[in-house]
Amino acid sequence: MAAAKPKSISKSEILKSLSDSTQLTKKQVVAVLDAVAALVGKNIGKKGPGVIALPGLVKIKVVNKPAQPARKGVMVLGQLRDLPAKPASKKVRVLPLKALKDMVK
Repeated sequence: MAAAKPKSISKSEILKSLSDSTQLTKKQVVAVLDAVAALVGKNIGKKGPGVIALPGLVKIKVVNKPAQPARKGVMVLGQLRDLPAKPASKKVRVLPLKALKDMVK
């Protein structure tokens, strides 16, 4: 029988680990994580620059996807189909930085 895949760490385990390693209380760690989340939201929001990097971990950016016009008679899986139009949208992309990639090796 194959071994079970290990589960991801839970939020409470993250808070406990960070509070132990930084000598902060759990409430202080929660406040720091909330502040980071608010900072990310502010920077990738409508009035922000659309990009933020968390040093050594990830770069988060907003990518503007243009509208796609409708197309008639497109071959999809061996059949002709009409593809509907898609409106313009914004997608959030998270890119790993070099230090994060090196952690995996």
